[in-house]
Amino acid sequence: MQQSVETLRWREDRLELIDQRLLPLQFEYIVCHSAADVAEAIHGMVVRGAPAIGCAAAFGIALEALRLSSLSTQQFKQRLQTAHEFLAASRPTAVNLFWALERMRLVWQQTHEKASEEMSTRLLAVAQEMAEEDVRNNMTLGTHGARLLPDKARVLTHCNAGALATAGYGTALGVIRSAVKEGKQISVIACETRPVLQGARLTAWELMQEKIPLYLITDSMAGWLMQRGEIDAVIVGADCVAANGDVANKIGTYSLAVLAGQHAIPFYVACPLSTIESRISNGGHITIEERHPAEVTGFHDTRWAPPEVMVRNPAFDITPADLVSALITEKGVIELPGKDKIAALLANESPLQNP
Repeated sequence: MQQSVETLRWREDRLELIDQRLLPLQFEYIVCHSAADVAEAIHGMVVRGAPAIGCAAAFGIALEALRLSSLSTQQFKQRLQTAHEFLAASRPTAVNLFWALERMRLVWQQTHEKASEEMSTRLLAVAQEMAEEDVRNNMTLGTHGARLLPDKARVLTHCNAGALATAGYGTALGVIRSAVKEGKQISVIACETRPVLQGARLTAWELMQEKIPLYLITDSMAGWLMQRGEIDAVIVGADCVAANGDVANKIGTYSLAVLAGQHAIPFYVACPLSTIESRISNGGHITIEERHPAEVTGFHDTRWAPPEVMVRNPAFDITPADLVSALITEKGVIELPGKDKIAALLANESPLQNP
C-alpha cells in the first residue's frame, strides 16, 4: 500500500528507514541489512513510534532469516531466537515491539518441518503483511475517530503519532487526516515535545506536507491556551495501553490529560489493538524507559546545561484511564475505557494472532 510518507520500506534484500533524527532539515533513508542494524536504529530513534517500531522489528527478523537461510533448521532457529532477544532489548516500553516479535516467532515455531530458506521467505511475507495491516488499521481507526471531532475543531496533539510513527497514515494524526478528508476544517496545535522535539520536528513537518493548518507551541503553553478556550480536543497516540485502560505515552502526556480534565476538554487516545497489552493489569506495571542525559542537557551539538548536572530523562509517563475520554481503535471507540470494556473489545482478538 503506497504512502506519501514511507517510514519504512523493503527494497530487494534490505530494509530502508527514514532517519527521523535528521528531520525536518534533511530527508534521508538509512539501510539495514541485519537484526542488529534494526535494533540499533530502534534504540537510536532513527525509527520511533510504537507501531513503526513493531513493523521495523518484524523486518529485522526477516532480514536475519535471509542472512541465515543457508544454515540447518536447528541453527537457523537458534540464531533467530538470539536476534529476537536482541531486538526485544532495544526499547522496553513500546508494546508493539514485543507483539510483533512474538508474532514472528510463531512463524518459525509453526514451520518446524520446512527448510530454512522456505522459512525465511515466509517470515519476510509475514513482515510485509504486518506493515500493510498497520496502514489499514490506522485508516480504519482514523475513520472511527474522525466522528469525535466537530467541524472547525482546534486539536492539540503531543509528540508524533502520524505516518512517521507507524507503517503509514498514523494514529492520532490519522484521526485528524480522516476528519480533514471528510471536509471538516480542523486546525492543530502541536506541542514541541521536549526533550527530543518530535512535535516540532516531525508532527509539524508532516502536517505542513499536507497543508493542514497548525500552530507549534512549547509544551508549557498548553495550559494557558486551554484556559483561554483555544483548544477543543486533545488527541495523542500510545506506546502501551494496560488492561485497565492506563496509557503509557511520551513524557508530558499525563500533564496534558490533567489539564484537559481541569478545563473539561475531551482527551482522546488513538492506537491499534496491538498497542493494548492485556497481560499488564495497570500502568504501574509498564516499564518506563530512561534515556541518556544528553537528550535533556542539549540537542545535537548544542549544550545549554552546566557540565556534570544530574539529569532524569524518563521517555514516557502513565495517564490513568479515568483521565481518558475515549480510546480509538480499528474496532471502534471505547468511551471512558476500563478493564471490562477493554476485555470486551479484545474478546474476539488473540493477543498473538496466528500469521
